[in-house]
Amino acid sequence: MQSIEETLGFQIIQVSKAHRQSAEKMLNALGLHAGQEMILLQLWMKEGLTQSYLAEHVNVEPPTMTQMLQRMERCGLIERCQDAHDGRISRVYLTDRGRALEKPVLQAWQQLEEQTLVGLSDVEQALLRRLLTQIRTNLSSR
Repeated sequence: MQSIEETLGFQIIQVSKAHRQSAEKMLNALGLHAGQEMILLQLWMKEGLTQSYLAEHVNVEPPTMTQMLQRMERCGLIERCQDAHDGRISRVYLTDRGRALEKPVLQAWQQLEEQTLVGLSDVEQALLRRLLTQIRTNLSSR
């Protein structure tokens, strides 16, 4: 029987933690916390999204999304406004400060991508992407 440290699950967790720590350092330098860039990514594609849409697409629980948005609003990255047709719905919009972070965040993610893949050939990178996609599909279907 293999030890827990030898299992694929353990290795995935260790890689995930290392990746998140690297991302956190890069994002902190831009005044962001890890996870906030995922909300910004959605809003750079389309503003005025609902909190529930963001929670679903960033894959967090609605109360967690509320806390994340409150923090981002306090930092001046986003603003929330009531929907014009349904006052129960809150829509999220970028501020100028939130819009200005698009290029630096995308550059940081590119740098992290390059750091992550150092030493892997194009073929190995393609295989890794395919395998990770398959693993995510396997785990999501249960």
